[in-house]
Amino acid sequence: MKRRRIKQRSESKGAPKWMVTYSDMITLILVFFILLFTMSQIDAEKFKEVAVALRSSNIFDSMPAIMEEQTITDDHATDVTKNENNQDPSDSLEEIITDTVPSNNDVIREDKDTLDQLLAEVETYLKENNLNNVISATRTDQGVVLVLQENVLFDSGEAEVLDPAKPFLDKVSTLLSNISNQVRVEGHTDNRPISNFRFPSNWELSGARASSVIRYILETNEFDQSRFIAAGFGDTRPVAPNNSIENWSKNRRVEIVILEESET
Repeated sequence: MKRRRIKQRSESKGAPKWMVTYSDMITLILVFFILLFTMSQIDAEKFKEVAVALRSSNIFDSMPAIMEEQTITDDHATDVTKNENNQDPSDSLEEIITDTVPSNNDVIREDKDTLDQLLAEVETYLKENNLNNVISATRTDQGVVLVLQENVLFDSGEAEVLDPAKPFLDKVSTLLSNISNQVRVEGHTDNRPISNFRFPSNWELSGARASSVIRYILETNEFDQSRFIAAGFGDTRPVAPNNSIENWSKNRRVEIVILEESET
């Protein structure tokens, strides 16, 4: 006779499997909101209202508590209130940037002071060496402009730097070693035409003279060559009418322009 098998009810093995996943999800969400809270400034009263609303919600009624209920203590609320009264972090960051990073106006002001000092030293040198009649130094919107007449730098129709001009160029080089400004050297001629094998026109002559000045400065100093610009303007930018020997002499010149930082 066959024995009847008595089916035994399986004992409960704990919460359903889906509740573990659900618990993990709720825990992660809670941690996420806690992180948001710690990284922001929360109004204490509003936070209390949110906490009360969460506690009164039925979202956790259908499952065992995942973690003990947490409430905002008076000390914590006091800390939040104090944090509200503090200065906005963005304001503090702006103050730090202002204190550590110089503004554009500060850079321009510092550069202006540097060029003013350079101009003063050049003027002193010109006065001590009686060169004011052939070399001038002025301050313009572009920077410091040093104007050298042809007769102190070159022979007529030539582009090789003369020995008497070298001490002044050495002085300029010394001053340039203390700053990082760019330097533009411009060659200018009068309107009388020139035509020979080396210089078919005043364009070639003015450009060669500007290049010769830069080449001498670079050969005697270890400068970054990218700081220097050579420009030949021929007779296109006269400073006086080309109608007399004296005015022709004024127009034959080389200008060394030490540029403002804002001009580069």
